[in-house]
Amino acid sequence: MGALMKLVDAILFVFFLIIVIAAPLLDAQSCLPSNIFPDFLVRLNTWYAHEYGDYLVSEKPHFFVGLVWLELVFAWPLSVASLYGIVAGKSWLPTTCLMYGVSTLTAMVAILSEMVGSGKASEKLLNMYYPFLGFAVLAILRGLLPHSSKSNASVTRPVVARKKRA
Repeated sequence: MGALMKLVDAILFVFFLIIVIAAPLLDAQSCLPSNIFPDFLVRLNTWYAHEYGDYLVSEKPHFFVGLVWLELVFAWPLSVASLYGIVAGKSWLPTTCLMYGVSTLTAMVAILSEMVGSGKASEKLLNMYYPFLGFAVLAILRGLLPHSSKSNASVTRPVVARKKRA
């Protein structure tokens, strides 16, 4: 189980790293004025929206802007904390993974429901979003699994008798 956890942590590390970089530089352009971003980032975001036909990034519907704010205010700090938790082997990593995974899964279900329901999304665009749905499920599973393969239930300690003081 230890090798599997290390593999899961490595996959999560890559995805969290992508989120830590992309959220403030690209996703934030959906809810913040474009003049605060360097021109090359604005052009990159415009190219992405055109190349993949991401109408949510282009049209900026209110629900999508709200989900981006949720990502920036709640999920992005959890991504940073989770990166640190993976590197440092912190015991609270499952908690941050679970919180991030549930938040992202909820957002991805809303986004993908809109895309599939509207019929506007191309297969190319859906294939761009599906990995993040899988990443959210993986983060939830990581949050529900124990941090290490050691079980504390099998450890028994002798009871030390102490005299009570009056």
